[in-house]
Amino acid sequence: MPPLPPRRLPGWLKRPLPEGSAYQQTRQLLAELRLQTVCHHARCPNRTECYGQKTATFLLLGPVCTRACRFCSVPKGQVLPPDPTEPERVAEAARRLGLRHVVLTMVTRDDLPDGGAEHVVRTMQAIRAALPSATVELLISDLAGNWQALEHLLDAGPDVLNHNCETVPRLYPVVRSAKADYRRTLQLLRRAHRSRPEMPLKSGLMLGLGETIEELLDTLVDLLQAGCTLLTLGQYLQPSLEQTPVVRYLPPEEFEELGRLAKWLGFRQVASGPFVRSSYHAHQMLIASR
Repeated sequence: MPPLPPRRLPGWLKRPLPEGSAYQQTRQLLAELRLQTVCHHARCPNRTECYGQKTATFLLLGPVCTRACRFCSVPKGQVLPPDPTEPERVAEAARRLGLRHVVLTMVTRDDLPDGGAEHVVRTMQAIRAALPSATVELLISDLAGNWQALEHLLDAGPDVLNHNCETVPRLYPVVRSAKADYRRTLQLLRRAHRSRPEMPLKSGLMLGLGETIEELLDTLVDLLQAGCTLLTLGQYLQPSLEQTPVVRYLPPEEFEELGRLAKWLGFRQVASGPFVRSSYHAHQMLIASR
């Protein structure tokens, strides 16, 4: 039986309350354009910082997911057809925010034959029409193993492709939806690498769910062998009482050591820390990897 986490967050996991005009302006713009962000729906602890810097990670294909992963607070249930106006609204937000690097993520849409790939491609095209010099990073679902849909996304030319491993394989049945498959995650990354070997591939894991250091190292080796060069490691924080509880809070110095170890194993760039998330300082990571 794993030890229960402390009831209160350790000091290193406390963030300041939202403040400042830039934070409010970003919130108002997203509300005006009726856009979803993973910052909001996943209750990201970095939302204050990112909104304050006039950036956000756009969540495509609606605010409802077709899978019920036990770590995630994005709502699950009845989904709507993709909104054909969303690509232009996202592009307008990116233009008005003056983004140089746009991160797009998506809910998993197992109800759509292509998993929503065409909608993501249209959003990329709209962004590039509005901001020709901006780079675009995609954080995608596993597309239910639709490799033709994956090729369609790759043909659109993202500057970075991110697909999160999330946790070690032993914990998939505990943390992920029953439809999630560790082997399919690695297969997606391998296929993307074979198809576009010059494109940076990125993945990330949440720590503190009960993984062992041996399991973590084995998973990192799997990701490297699949072609990943960029890695994020962050502390899992239980969004609400409905999600999987935290087993352990890792101190910042342990994250630093894991980051050094991942670099030693062969990752080109690693972001490792309690507050690191998939798109945290994503532009800086891309620039540093070149």
